[in-house]
Amino acid sequence: MPRSIWKGAISFGLVTIPVKLYSATEEKDISFRQVHPEDGGRIKYKRVCEKCGQEIPYAEIAKGYETPDGRLAILEKEDFEALPLATTKAVEVVQFVAEGEVDPTYFAKTYFLQADGPGVKPYVLLRDALLQSEQCAVVKVALRSREAMALIRPKEGVLLMHTMLWPDELRDGAFAAPPAEVTVSDAEVKMAQSFIDALSGEFHPEEFTDSYREALEQVVQSKLSGVEMEAAPEVESEAEVVDLVAALRASVEAAKKRREEAKESKAV
Repeated sequence: MPRSIWKGAISFGLVTIPVKLYSATEEKDISFRQVHPEDGGRIKYKRVCEKCGQEIPYAEIAKGYETPDGRLAILEKEDFEALPLATTKAVEVVQFVAEGEVDPTYFAKTYFLQADGPGVKPYVLLRDALLQSEQCAVVKVALRSREAMALIRPKEGVLLMHTMLWPDELRDGAFAAPPAEVTVSDAEVKMAQSFIDALSGEFHPEEFTDSYREALEQVVQSKLSGVEMEAAPEVESEAEVVDLVAALRASVEAAKKRREEAKESKAV
């Protein structure tokens, strides 16, 4: 069982729900070390003070905030622990909203909430109330030295908490929008919808795999075993698309063919 990363309580009106917080996700990637290629020795970094030139142990390093006029405020661990924030050990419910009202762009990280000790019954109360009302709780919580908005929602018997970015942390994407004078015809839109229909279906994430990580693992094993890998097949470069309708029609046919092949392979 994973270790909890935070303990506190959800304030649900006058009801207090003691909870533990666990990370709900883990990134699975191949990690590399920086090494000297001639002898395989690891490359190490030293934390050196630019003024005195001394190497400083990690435990003795403090955080400093430099103001625009050059003044430096040095903050110690005790300063962060003494922050005048009510949310450091409490999850404060500030609003209830329908899940669809929150733009997924706001979501940062997902956590499991587990009832702690006497918090089991009020935990179940909040979970079932959210389920039956089809609502989610917007909360404020302080995690990892910063306060965040978050969304609490029930899923498969558990309360999930999605930490969220603040509105001023979302960039304005207007620069990426195509020019207003660029338009498409009804025929092009209908053919695009045909392609969407051809690939529409229920979302089953377990059917997808990380092809890049799998290929990288093969390269690593090839290096360790000393056996050269077969050369990857060359991908034919596609011609420039001139007729969108014709290109989409071909895409629809290819999508249908892939689906038929996938069904046949499952049936075997």
